[in-house]
Amino acid sequence: MTDRLCQLLDEINGCRLCEASLPLGPHPVVRASSSAKVLIIGQAPGTKVHASGIPWDDASGKRLRDWLGLSPELFYDEQQIAIMPMGFCYPGKGKQGDLPPRPECAPKWHQALLAQMPNIQLTLLIGQYAQRYYLKTPFKTLTENVKHWQNYRSEGQFPLPHPSPRNQLWLKKNPWFEELLLPPLKSKIQALIER
Repeated sequence: MTDRLCQLLDEINGCRLCEASLPLGPHPVVRASSSAKVLIIGQAPGTKVHASGIPWDDASGKRLRDWLGLSPELFYDEQQIAIMPMGFCYPGKGKQGDLPPRPECAPKWHQALLAQMPNIQLTLLIGQYAQRYYLKTPFKTLTENVKHWQNYRSEGQFPLPHPSPRNQLWLKKNPWFEELLLPPLKSKIQALIER
């Protein structure tokens, strides 16, 4: 890890930009390395991840690891996989689950982090917030973004639905996702990750 990346991560860990809006206080959850080849951009930590400080340390993370065909050891090898959510801290509870990621994080920190990760070859855009922010020509819905995943291959991007248990209905309505999209995704991940 470079000195600049270490310094940047220290700055992020000390960030208090939206402290007044965070019901559990600031606890940024992000992992980055200058050698990482895969970047996962999700939404924001939930309460379990806020408490543990380990990204995707919940049922959503278990499903995501299954989708990628990765053991926890490989998934959490930050030398190979970076994790940079749209919001680094738990945003609070809304009427239908967690609130959206805080809007301050991505503009404040993402480009600086990306500049320190020159080896990223594949970026997984998980959920609507990451897709709206990063896809140059997004479709109107998350389903269409995911269905047209091959449109984004040249950019090194791969749109995915959120692996939350709350999305079980979406998975049932879209069986093509597991049948047609996950096999090439697993192959791509396996080709990039050193075993």
